[in-house]
Amino acid sequence: MDIETLKAQNPDHWNKAAAIRALTLDAVAAANSGHSGMPIGMADVATVLYEKHLKFDAAHPGWHDRDRFILSAGHGSMLLYSLLYLVGDPEITLDQVKNFRQWGAKTAGHPENFLAQAIETTTGPLGQGIANSVGFAMAEEALRARFGKKLVDHYTYVIAGDGCLMEGVSHEAIGIAGRQELSKLIVFWDNNNITIDGTVELSDRTDQVARFTAAGWHVQEIDGHNPAEIDAAITAAKADKRPSMIACKTHIALGHAAQDTSKGHGALTNADQNAAAKAVWGWTTGPFEVPADIKSAWEEIGRRGTADRVEWEARLADMSDARQAEFARTMAGEAPKKLSSTIKALKKQISESAPKLATRKSSEMVLEVVNPILPETFGGSADLTGSNNTKTGDLGVFDVDNRKGRYMYWGIREHGMASAMNGMALHGGIRPYGGTFMCFTDYARPAMRLSALMQVPTVYVMTHDSIGLGEDGPTHQPVEHLAISRATPNTLVFRPADTVETAEAWEIAFTQTKTPSVLSLTRQNLPTVRTEHKTKNLTAQGAYVLADAEGKRQAILMATGSEVEIAMAARDILHAEGIGTRVVSMPCWELFEEQDEAYRKRVLPGGPVRVAVEAGIRFGWDRWLYGERGKREKSGFVGMHGFGASAPAETLYEKFGITAEAVAQKVRDLVEGRWQPDPRA
Repeated sequence: MDIETLKAQNPDHWNKAAAIRALTLDAVAAANSGHSGMPIGMADVATVLYEKHLKFDAAHPGWHDRDRFILSAGHGSMLLYSLLYLVGDPEITLDQVKNFRQWGAKTAGHPENFLAQAIETTTGPLGQGIANSVGFAMAEEALRARFGKKLVDHYTYVIAGDGCLMEGVSHEAIGIAGRQELSKLIVFWDNNNITIDGTVELSDRTDQVARFTAAGWHVQEIDGHNPAEIDAAITAAKADKRPSMIACKTHIALGHAAQDTSKGHGALTNADQNAAAKAVWGWTTGPFEVPADIKSAWEEIGRRGTADRVEWEARLADMSDARQAEFARTMAGEAPKKLSSTIKALKKQISESAPKLATRKSSEMVLEVVNPILPETFGGSADLTGSNNTKTGDLGVFDVDNRKGRYMYWGIREHGMASAMNGMALHGGIRPYGGTFMCFTDYARPAMRLSALMQVPTVYVMTHDSIGLGEDGPTHQPVEHLAISRATPNTLVFRPADTVETAEAWEIAFTQTKTPSVLSLTRQNLPTVRTEHKTKNLTAQGAYVLADAEGKRQAILMATGSEVEIAMAARDILHAEGIGTRVVSMPCWELFEEQDEAYRKRVLPGGPVRVAVEAGIRFGWDRWLYGERGKREKSGFVGMHGFGASAPAETLYEKFGITAEAVAQKVRDLVEGRWQPDPRA
């Protein structure tokens, strides 16, 4: 259908959609950067969605039972910003639109969830949005099963582009959604056949309709510029019991000289061409000017959901005080008061019984006592349930016929799992955690980075965390992954030495509201090193003195996780030789960095030689070895300098020189002045 026909058949719709197109051209031109084509091409779909289907109240963008709208093709961010300004969102004003992509503006180049309430998730890395949406839809199902349809009953809508569907994570996401029959998930595919390099045929020949159909989705194909077809397709999608994909055939940069070309994907800044496009659309006002009648019509759309919100608030008010309080606590992400006492009781029991356990098993023990008092927890594993120890007996399995289940079999989909968990956390009301081997953080890495960027408290349970996993060999032995995780801003990386530290790590992870956590856990059994019960959460300090020197302090051993045991054994050797040695357990570097300097100085005073012990690469350790009152010529590292090997764990530790005797010898050399620079450091 050509533009003139569209304008003639439905002028009211056309003018509303033209407002999106014109604002997009103006904002991108003013910034001299951005992506014009997708917002122009998908303006019709977005207009119909907002006007006729999306349940929202522009004045209250954080209303819990709103429909969620996710712009997976985040480069087209002006589509979202235009919509939010037009409907009257209080945070996205005209000034924000005028300052698109500028310092301090909420209208960043790609949508960032923490800048405005109505931005549901951070998108831009293609495929993440559609993968997040699976988590949003799962959270809706789980919360509806828990709190009832009166409080939770909404849809998740997504706009995804060709690039989103090419990214591998999209395959994982659509497989999960189809298997789980997430009927309240509706994806619009912007089928414009254009990528940055040219047409899609340059790189792909996938039949996306067949692909989604094969994954168990309800699929429709429509003209993405025909409002009647768009409306009918959304109505049909809402009536189907499967997740829905609506293939919207569109023209990128519709009506512009760059229409249907790769140039249309990016910034359209040529003044003459932009003016010509506006003339084609029938748009006659100046830059950033929306005629009063069109703006008023859009603002009326923004108020359309007010009645729904008021009715929802009345239903909530009719609930018992206890029910209201529990709903509010859950949606706010607040941990119940019982958490602290439960963790303390477990710590006391462990300190007294001093079991020898793998910390992956320790983690399971913590979850067994915590999951019953945190009904918002939602666990899972990427096909490693028995290895990650993430499933406890009370959870039940989340499935089509059991939405009250709180455990998910994600399948071999680390990336999809992590992205969906982010979606669950962003939705609110769910505390997701999921497991895989530490080495496979590589597969989950893009979503783990976004957890940190988006400030969501997703918990990653990463087991088999070193060469200690043994015979599976170097493909499965993570030597660099601790360093990668620690290098990520706004991430807490825990490597607990025993069950007590594991319990403390979980307590911290479950009380975070803006920071994800990575739990690095062992396959091999470890002794309990915290045999004296302390009610205080020492892990919350990041590092602490586990055992102090006897006599004059000449050495400080710093270690994490499975190597704390080795440091303690080395201390015994050194004390027998009259070398006073302190052992510092450092389960979380990030929390130690947050402590004041006086505390850090007490734990790591200047003077003694320092040796770090960890079955990973050295990267990052120099900060603690000689960056805080230490000296390079008085420091050493015992750990990995390359990849591992296939052999039993005990053999590997011996062959790679990560032993108590090796640590003791390193200390002797430093104390006696036999320091040599390590060429591998």
